[in-house]
Amino acid sequence: MPSSDTLDRPRSLWVCALIGIGLMAAVDEIVFHQILAWHHFYDRSTGDIALMSDGLLHAAELVILVAGFFLFADLRRKDALAPRSAWAGLLLGLGGFQLFDGIINHKVLRLHQVRYDVDTLPYDLAWNGAGLALLLVGVVLALRSRG
Repeated sequence: MPSSDTLDRPRSLWVCALIGIGLMAAVDEIVFHQILAWHHFYDRSTGDIALMSDGLLHAAELVILVAGFFLFADLRRKDALAPRSAWAGLLLGLGGFQLFDGIINHKVLRLHQVRYDVDTLPYDLAWNGAGLALLLVGVVLALRSRG
């Protein structure tokens, strides 16, 4: 077990936040874009463009996940992974991606909605509420892991 002096709390948090962003992008892409087919990353053009935008999102999430896990492995190799900070970062990344998608992509930029041809309010509340809950738990864990 590494001593608390060798743990890199800030890097553990940011590396795992990167992994959280990639994981939530993957969940969004797989579940909402492919399985449920509720939306595409960019729905304001043709079906071909929508499909291409999903492919670009998928490529980006894979690059983020691979980079994040390489950085994670480096932390482990150096015995510098701070577990509490890592969990905090993961939850911050998950929640941050979800809220960014729900507020910026859905409402500000209007790239797509959670779902079409329904009252979006319940979907928006669930989408953003889940993101906010993940983010808040991540913040609490991050604050607790500082000491």
